[in-house]
Amino acid sequence: MFRRQGWDLTALLNAAHPQAPLAERNLWLVRLIEWLRHAPLKDDRAPSAPSAPLPILRLKYLLRMLERHPDHAKAFAEVIASVWADVDAISLFAEVGFAPRMALWNEFLGRLRRRLLPLSADTKDLSELFELLFPHEADEQWIAAVDDELLERLGLLFAGAPEGDWREEMRAAITVLVSSVRSAGLSGALRVRMDPQLLARRPFRNLATAWEQVEHALVEHDRAALPGRLQYLRGLLDECRAAVRSVPDHLEEHGVSVDLMFGVEQMQARLRRVEDLLAVLLADHPQRELLRLVAALVAVVHDRRSIRTLFARHYSLLARKVAERSAETGEHYITRNREEYGDMLRRAGGGGLVIAGTTFMKFAIMALGLSAFWGGFWAGVNYAGSFVLILLLHWTVATKQPAMTAPALADKLRHIDSDTGLQAFVDEVAHLFRSQTAGILGNLALAAPVVLIVQLAAWLSFGKPLVGVKEAEHVLHALTVLGPSLFFAAFTGVLLFASSLIAGWVENWFVFHRLDSAIAWNPRIVARLGAGRAARWSRWWRDNISGLTANISLGLMLGLVPALLGFFGLPIEVRHVTLSTGQLAAAAGALGLDVLKHWPFWLCVISILGTGVLNVGVSFFLAFKVALRSRGIRLADQKRVRAAIWARMRRQPMSFLVPPKG
Repeated sequence: MFRRQGWDLTALLNAAHPQAPLAERNLWLVRLIEWLRHAPLKDDRAPSAPSAPLPILRLKYLLRMLERHPDHAKAFAEVIASVWADVDAISLFAEVGFAPRMALWNEFLGRLRRRLLPLSADTKDLSELFELLFPHEADEQWIAAVDDELLERLGLLFAGAPEGDWREEMRAAITVLVSSVRSAGLSGALRVRMDPQLLARRPFRNLATAWEQVEHALVEHDRAALPGRLQYLRGLLDECRAAVRSVPDHLEEHGVSVDLMFGVEQMQARLRRVEDLLAVLLADHPQRELLRLVAALVAVVHDRRSIRTLFARHYSLLARKVAERSAETGEHYITRNREEYGDMLRRAGGGGLVIAGTTFMKFAIMALGLSAFWGGFWAGVNYAGSFVLILLLHWTVATKQPAMTAPALADKLRHIDSDTGLQAFVDEVAHLFRSQTAGILGNLALAAPVVLIVQLAAWLSFGKPLVGVKEAEHVLHALTVLGPSLFFAAFTGVLLFASSLIAGWVENWFVFHRLDSAIAWNPRIVARLGAGRAARWSRWWRDNISGLTANISLGLMLGLVPALLGFFGLPIEVRHVTLSTGQLAAAAGALGLDVLKHWPFWLCVISILGTGVLNVGVSFFLAFKVALRSRGIRLADQKRVRAAIWARMRRQPMSFLVPPKG
């Protein structure tokens, strides 16, 4: 009906029927707001400010029409009053912007439903009608732009509503909000993660009683008792806010989940809504506060429709905890003096020794001629077993360092505003680069010679090498820089980064579910292992769960991901700098010294150099970006940072390769 009438305001006002079914009255309100938002202004002759939003100009025109035609004004007010009387306004004040359950995935499904399915005007829920009335983000701006003079004239919109109705609905909404906050604050998952000192006065337990006293004073107009009761209520609200804000400070001990942090944000938003409703109820002239509340509700409605915002906001803290756990581990990979540098070389050499054995196991698995999946699976087991052995022996694989050290470096960016902080960051860059170089050199310094020695020993013992000429020629063909090896190396860097994320997530899961405490104190485990051994096992798993997960996940991904991608017709392989060096050394051992005279060998050497750069660079870049974003750090003064690093390279180039004396 309203579509056929187009933007004819007279026809719209003639269609105002207070006795019509609620669905028709709701739809009439929706069309009225559409008219404010989109109607042409050909009938508006008022000399309004050109900077005023168009809906404000249309609203002034509407009010002039109502003032000139009392019959239309009467029907208009009666429709507004009848809709208000028939809908549930509590839902608007207490539920808009909040999930019915403290679960992120339920909220995701709800947002997805609202994006894909149309809403109905046949509803008694004012929160649903509100979404139909204000479906555009720009509505917030023009509502907030209503001036005091226009706001006073807008009293006509609520002329038919009894004065006490909206106040009663708001008081009921505060009761709902207070009950939700009290329930969530007393739940075990959040309570255990709050600062105990902030819970000493039991703010969540006393919140409902404090509000009941304030509500009684408001209803009875007890002006003498109201200030004291209101001060006590607001004090409790502040204490609840402080307790909720303390939750992230205790996540290192108790772990974090996105559902938990979603619940924290919901509590904070409900506490803010209580304050907003109190501001309206306590104002001597509440029209301005009410308008501000409506504009805020419009913003909340549109924020709640965004799925991207939902996940970006609630996964940022989880990313931060993953990055911080990686940063703690990464500190162990950064060398700052000659003693630590020498230790890194020794540990990297040990890692290279194990990788030499991994290389021969890889060729043995290839010789079995297994199917793609099982070949990839056992290759993954080979890699994972080697990486875990290196971990348990306290040795290192150089390519594992970047994803761990990047978050540690990102943390230093907090202090680059000062010259001292900037120089400290440059120092950390030099330490990191030097440590990474030491790791790679240590790995390669033992991996390649050990493989050559084994090949030579096999020649002397059996008359032929362990890795034959056919396999050697395949290596030269596969590793050449003229092929896709560099692309595969960059892809391997992504897998290296992914393993660090998996490690951080699993460690967080381990802590969140208190598995270390379960190992130490579970009666059946203690009875089987004894109290002392159970405590040692608990500490061991807490210290090593991240490293085990990182190395096992990396090994399995290096073996299985190419096989799985090949199933979908994507011929992607992995190129790990240490493993590739071992393979090239095995090929050289099979082909003899003459291989050094031919370009295919040196093309593979060039490819390995690029592989090392891409393994390290891609992994570091991705981890660094996640660390920056999770901490909310924006590197605004990039030129200043780059200039400081280049200045250090010009003055002290060797500091990036050799540790300082003393």
